Amino acid sequence: MNLSLSSMRLFILCSFLVFNQTTFANTPCRVTALRCEYLVNPLGIDAPSPRFTWQLSDARQGAKQKAYQVLVSTDSLALSKGIASEWNTGQKNTSQTLVSYQGKALQAFTKYFWRVKIWDKDGQTTTSDIATFETGMMNMSNWQGAWISDSREVNTKPAPYFRKSFQSNKQIVSARAYIAVAGLYELYINGEKISNHRLDPMYTRFDRRTLYVTHDVTKQLQKGKNAIGVLLGNGWYNHQSTAVWYFHEAPWRGRPTFCMDIRVKYADGTSEVIVTGKDWKTALSPIIFNSIYTAEHYDARLEQADWNKANFDDKAWKEVIFRTAPSNNIVAQALHPIRNVEEIPSKSLNRINDTTFVFDLGRNISGVSKIKVSGKAGTILRLKHSERLYPNGRADLSNIDVHYRPTDDKDPFQTDIIILSGKGEESFMPHFNYKGFQYVEVTSSQPIQLSKESLSGYFMHSDVPVVGNVSTSNPTINKIWAATNVSYLSNLFGYPTDCPQREKNGWTGDAHIASETGLYNFDGITIYEKWLADHRDEQQANGVLPSIIPTDGWGYEWGNGPDWTSTIAIIPWNIYLFYGDTKILADNYENLKRYVNHIESISPNGLTTWGLGDWVPVKSKSPVELTSSAYYFVDASILAKNAKLFGKTADYEYYSALAEKIKTAFNNKYLNKTTGIYGSGFQTELSVPLYWGLVPEELKAKVAENLAKRVAADNNHLDVGLLGTKAILNALSENGYADVAYKIASQETFPSWGWWIANGATSLFENWPIDAKSDISMNHIMFGEIGAWLYKGIGGIKPDASQAGFKNIILAPNFVENLNAFEASHDSPQGKIISSWKRVGEKIVYTITIPANATATVLLNVKTNQHIQKQYSVTEKSISITHKQLKINPLSAGTYQFEIQ
Repeated sequence: MNLSLSSMRLFILCSFLVFNQTTFANTPCRVTALRCEYLVNPLGIDAPSPRFTWQLSDARQGAKQKAYQVLVSTDSLALSKGIASEWNTGQKNTSQTLVSYQGKALQAFTKYFWRVKIWDKDGQTTTSDIATFETGMMNMSNWQGAWISDSREVNTKPAPYFRKSFQSNKQIVSARAYIAVAGLYELYINGEKISNHRLDPMYTRFDRRTLYVTHDVTKQLQKGKNAIGVLLGNGWYNHQSTAVWYFHEAPWRGRPTFCMDIRVKYADGTSEVIVTGKDWKTALSPIIFNSIYTAEHYDARLEQADWNKANFDDKAWKEVIFRTAPSNNIVAQALHPIRNVEEIPSKSLNRINDTTFVFDLGRNISGVSKIKVSGKAGTILRLKHSERLYPNGRADLSNIDVHYRPTDDKDPFQTDIIILSGKGEESFMPHFNYKGFQYVEVTSSQPIQLSKESLSGYFMHSDVPVVGNVSTSNPTINKIWAATNVSYLSNLFGYPTDCPQREKNGWTGDAHIASETGLYNFDGITIYEKWLADHRDEQQANGVLPSIIPTDGWGYEWGNGPDWTSTIAIIPWNIYLFYGDTKILADNYENLKRYVNHIESISPNGLTTWGLGDWVPVKSKSPVELTSSAYYFVDASILAKNAKLFGKTADYEYYSALAEKIKTAFNNKYLNKTTGIYGSGFQTELSVPLYWGLVPEELKAKVAENLAKRVAADNNHLDVGLLGTKAILNALSENGYADVAYKIASQETFPSWGWWIANGATSLFENWPIDAKSDISMNHIMFGEIGAWLYKGIGGIKPDASQAGFKNIILAPNFVENLNAFEASHDSPQGKIISSWKRVGEKIVYTITIPANATATVLLNVKTNQHIQKQYSVTEKSISITHKQLKINPLSAGTYQFEIQ
């Protein structure tokens, strides 16, 4: 079949062949990836209507789900026979794979079993394996334990131990520990540490919302005598270090405290609850100081062997005291936990002398180090963690300690202090701290022997599953992508941060800029849902949000504004696009509305100057009013879209009109309609309106052309700050200048991402010059949009807002010059999407995979006299050619190949 469009003088050759139709003809469909609240078999959830999700594993062309049936029961045997005591949806004739529970009211402390039956494209049925979820407290009134602590003095330095022993004379069937903490904790039962989580519970505004964690402790408890041990750390609750954000003066500050119920079920059908109360005892631990911000100090001479075991003599320990609960809102922590995700052995060791050693991990990470060492009792080791070295090879902290305001020399920045016990080889790893570092300088008060194997690093972060991958023929681009992911993960600790060393703050602007990068690469919905709850906790009655979230009160007066705190609009909208889940939009709807209303109240003419502006630009500074007003437009537009989704007609009309008002005012002030130039024509001034949809349709081509010319005038290099970085690559690639965008992205000279890589970076920096005098963290995520752009701008993988959650996938690749091969994959809620192309001689071979239960709209750029051969079965009606672009819509699930020459 030949199609031609005479006005464009295009000739498209289409060969419609069935692609591997018989290969998968007899491959059965399977139901996989069952999740409850986006977690695998979660424990201790509080959601009254938990969400169930699943995928279809079906490689056949056109694979899809015609119908589903969800069954939920408290009896796994009955469920295996198709009997659902709690909820049976019946057959629902829809391809939907996201369903909220609507059965009998869920009961606290109950294990539920669920499975899914689906009808595939041929009407054949298949049933999933059985998955589980367990409810937790469900209601505050279900707590039985008391809040206990050891001291009313917040300045007490050593971390407290707590213990309780008890007798259990029956056979234990199951046991769950529910522990809520203001601060951080480690839980032990009969000497065994419970779980591989780190830094639990996650940081919140403690006086407004406190998280509890559920653990399965069945295996650790035993018939007979048992002992429970708890070690508490300060975390953000009792901040004892002093820095410019005044967290040591937080309104919630107190000595760490906790409450715990351990619910035990016995074989005879009885149950028991072991709770925190006055029968617990406490003592100070060998952790003589701990700060989430700086470091941890440990005196091994103070260790009490077997303190968390049943036969320990605790006569010398003291009674606990009761404490008031930190908040009246104690809720389940239902998100991917922080873990030591990767162990990194030292790459090299520089022995400066017999008391000074510098270890190099070979890469920049967030996390901790672990040292193994022998020495005399009382020997003091200092482990200084840094991102760079002085010329003499010693650790250099000068780029990351600039906001620290120590009152003395007892709490050195990022420096663990260990006092050895002298009892053979000892090891130390911090319990309640993490750092950002590549190098560890170890200094000792006495000569010691260390080898390269004596110290390892542990990359710590929220352990979000990997869902994306990018691979190209350009090694520098591959390293940029990897470095972007390192910085994203290094700044994910139950909330997104700016850097893992100097601040550890939840800067809003950094987070929304990097949110798409995170979502393409990692399954982060649980973290973002938690963080948006933090937003709701922090929002003032008038709608104002602080620039860092959570906060002790800092950030309401500086750094906020629509360019930063548009997190309340942009992140929920991105979650909706990627997951097709409206819950986060509904949860934050009124908060977004109050926020937009506040901006409107202080900016009645449609423009606002409230904001920070294009932070850390290369050289050209764009007006704050331009960038902040653009984000004000984005907020109003997203609010209008939300209103339409929820059928709020009046709100939809009002905020659509407001968005149009902002757009008109914006263009009246900043757009020269004759020249197509915004403001002074800087890269940010042109790209921000293009990317965010402020440019009148009839002027988009002219503005895009001006942007491309401006980039050429800047020698195909960046001249943007944070906000411009989000916009520029996308503005170019979405408007016909993908080759220009790739030239910028692949540069290896200043200023560029590649410039950092060429100078040894393994993570993203905070400033374009590597020798800048300020803003020089070497592990920042704020310039991380390039990680998302690789998926969008080259791979062309984009969610379709009209069928969110990748139910329909936009595949619009750009076969950019000077790149020979590219592949991106993303594990969407429907399954794995692959967009892959390579140059073979004079032609481009483009291969795509559309997962089962999804469709795709394929958009291929074509040039005069270019031929496209496609190997698949499709009807002529699904093909159209507009604006030099071949459009195929819809394309069903399967793997397809295009040859373009």
